[in-house]
Amino acid sequence: MADSIYITSAEGYTGKSTIALGVLDTLLRSVERVGVFRPVARSSNHPDYVLELLLEHLSAGKAASATAATSTPLTYDECVGVHYDEVHLDPDAALGRIVQRYKAVEAQCDAVVVIGSDYTDVGSPTELAFNLRIAANLGVPVLLVLGGRVGSGQGETLNQDDRLGQSDPRTPDDIRQLTDVTIAELRNEHVSLLGVIVNRADPTRLDDVIGAVRDVVDAPGSELANVPVWALPEDPYIVAPSMKSILKAVKGTLVKGDPALLSREALGVVVAAMSMVNVLPRLFDGAVVLIPSDRPDVLLAVLMANSSATFPSIAGIILVGGFDLPTEIEQLVEGLASTVPIIRTELASYEAAVRITHTPGRMAADSQRKLDTALALFESHVEASVLLDRLKVSRADVVTPLMFEYTLLERARKNRKRIVMPEGEDDRVLRAAATLLARDVADIIILGEEVEVRSRAIGLGIDIGKAQVISPFDEELRTKFATEYARLRAHKGVTIDQARDVVTDVSYFGTMMVQMGLADGMVSGATHTTAHTIRPSFEIIKTRPNTSVVSSVFLMALADKVLVYGDCAVNPDPTAEQLADIAISASETAVEFGIEPRIAMLSYSTGESGKGADVDKVRAATALVRERRPDLLIEGPIQYDAAADAAVAAVKMPASAVAGRATVFIFPDLNTGNNTYKAVQRSAGALALGPVLQGLRKPINDLSRGALVQDIVNTVAITAIQAASLDSAAAAAATTATVSA
Repeated sequence: MADSIYITSAEGYTGKSTIALGVLDTLLRSVERVGVFRPVARSSNHPDYVLELLLEHLSAGKAASATAATSTPLTYDECVGVHYDEVHLDPDAALGRIVQRYKAVEAQCDAVVVIGSDYTDVGSPTELAFNLRIAANLGVPVLLVLGGRVGSGQGETLNQDDRLGQSDPRTPDDIRQLTDVTIAELRNEHVSLLGVIVNRADPTRLDDVIGAVRDVVDAPGSELANVPVWALPEDPYIVAPSMKSILKAVKGTLVKGDPALLSREALGVVVAAMSMVNVLPRLFDGAVVLIPSDRPDVLLAVLMANSSATFPSIAGIILVGGFDLPTEIEQLVEGLASTVPIIRTELASYEAAVRITHTPGRMAADSQRKLDTALALFESHVEASVLLDRLKVSRADVVTPLMFEYTLLERARKNRKRIVMPEGEDDRVLRAAATLLARDVADIIILGEEVEVRSRAIGLGIDIGKAQVISPFDEELRTKFATEYARLRAHKGVTIDQARDVVTDVSYFGTMMVQMGLADGMVSGATHTTAHTIRPSFEIIKTRPNTSVVSSVFLMALADKVLVYGDCAVNPDPTAEQLADIAISASETAVEFGIEPRIAMLSYSTGESGKGADVDKVRAATALVRERRPDLLIEGPIQYDAAADAAVAAVKMPASAVAGRATVFIFPDLNTGNNTYKAVQRSAGALALGPVLQGLRKPINDLSRGALVQDIVNTVAITAIQAASLDSAAAAAATTATVSA
C-alpha cells in the first residue's frame, strides 16, 4: 500500500493548493513513485486547475516522478475520483467510485497526495463531513488546513485602490474556536489526524496562532498530544490574481503590451475616474489601473509614469467603456514602446472593478513567482523530516532525476555561495535568479544596467530584489579588473587601454569577479557560445595544480541512478595524458556529488583484445591513472556494454571490480562523448545536467543556448557545490600545512 496523505480544510479559500504543492515537493525528494488524487473535482466540463498544478509539478524537469523508463506517468483522468454532480446524484455511489479509482492510483505509487474538495458547491459542514468520510474509507490520515483569514478574501468590498485577494486576519482566539469545532468533526468521523497547518496566518502572530491550535490538540486527555502544528504566513503574491486571470474575468482583449507580462500578479485596483494629477499619486507597485477609454490623457500619463524611474511599476491597464482610442493617441502609445499589458473591455468601470476584486488568486503552474513563494514558505515553516516521519514513508533506494535535482538544491543551500550570472538581458536568467533567491539556494549577482534589469523583472512579475545587479561598465570595477587583466596578460602584450575594453565584455567581467573573490563562481552561456563563455577562464582562472587540461562532464540522472559522462563538450581529441587528467578530474567531480567513482575508460574493445592507435591511447591513459591515483577503481579499455551491464561484464571481464558497475564513463574523444550523452538523454529519458566544467581553479560553468529555466537553476546549484568543495579542499590543505610546519 502507498503511504498517502489527505489534505482537507473546514472551509473554502484556505490555500490547500499551496500546502498540497509543498507536501508533494517534500515527497518527491524521498520517494520514487509519487501520485496525486482528487476525490471530488470541480467540474466535468472544465479541468480542475489544482489537479493540473500538481500534475505539472509532478512531471517537472525532464522526467516524471514515476520512473520514466519503467512506468507511465499518471494521466489527469486517472487522478480524478468523481465530480460534484455525481456526489449530488448519489453520495454513496460516488464514494464507492472514489475508493475504486483511488485504489487504482495507489497500486502504481509509493505515496499519494490526496487533496480534498474546494467548497465551491456544497455547504461547509456537509462538505467537511464528506471529505472526512472519504479519508476514513480510503484509510488515509488527514493533514488539516485551517484558514488564517476571515472569509474568502476575494474583494468583499470595493475601495478606490482595493488590495486584491486580502481579508482580515483571524485572531488566535478565532483560530482556537475553529480548531475546536473541526477537531470534534474529525473525531466523529473516526479519522486519523496527521498534522495541522494554519495557512495565510497573521505574519506577526505565528507563534500565538500555533499556540492556539496546541491548546486544543494538547488539551488534557487528548489523544492528539503528539500531532505537529505549523503556521504559514499570508503572502500578498500568492493570493493575488494574475493579469491573465483578470483579462478573462473582464472578458477583455489584449490590445498592447507584452503577452509574457500577463503572468504578473496584480496586487490592487486603482479606478482612474478622475483627473490626471489626482490619478498619479494613487499608483502603487502591482496595481491594475482602470481607465475610461475616452480619457486618453489619463492613459498617456499612466504609461509615462510607468516608464519613469520615479513612479511605481503597475501590473496592467484596463480600458473600460468599450470606446476606440483616437488614431493619434494609438500612434502616441505605439511610440512609447511600453510593454505593460493594456486590456480593452466593454464593461463599465464599476462592473469591471467588481469582477477584478472577485477574481481568485489561484496558484497556477504558469506563475513562477507563486510557485517559488509557496515552496519557499512551506520549506521555511514546515519541518519536512517530521512530516515524513509521521507518514512513515519508506525512503527509496534508487535516485530518480527529481530526487537528484532536490539534492543539488539542498546541498547548495547549506553552503550558500555567490554566483554571478552575466546575461541579465535574458528572461530565462532572470526567472532562474528569482527561483534561486526565493528558495535560498545561492546569493545571485546579475550583470546588466540596474534600471533595465530590475524593470524587466518587475514586468515579468518575478522578484529579484535580493540580487545584486552590477553594470559591466561600473567605472570602479572596470578600472580594477583592467589593471589585473593587463597584469595577467602582460606576456601577450595587453595594455591597460586594451584591457579596459576587454573587461566590459560580460564573460570577462564575470570571470574577473570570480578571479578577484567578488563571486564564488559564474554561470553563463544562455545567449553566448561555449567558447565565448569559457575562453576568459582559460586566460584568467587557469587550471588547478597537477591538472593539464580543462574538461567537462555531464551528470546523467537515469531512471534509478546518476552517472558521470566525460568529456562531452570541450576537448575534441585528447591525448593519453589529457584523457588520464579527464578521468581523475571526473572521479573528483563524482565524489563532489555523492557518486562513488568506478571509472570505465571506454573504447571499441575490452581488455587486451583490441589493437590500433585509438585503443592504445585508452590503454596508456588507464595506466597513467593507475600510476598517479592507485586508490581509484578503474578499468580500460572497456566497451560500454561491459562497463554498464553486469551480465555482459560477467562474460567479458568477470574478475573486474568496475565492469558492469561503472559510474564514471570516460569517452575517447568528443565525437563519441557528445553523441552518446545525447543519445542516452533522448532515448532513455535521462536528465542531463551540464556541461560541468572541471579542472579550473574556480568554478565556471556553461549553459546550452536552449537551456530551460530549471537547467539554469540546476547549473547554479552545481556551481555553488563546486565552490564549496574547493573551499573545503583549500581549508584542509591549509590545516595540513600548518600541522606539518
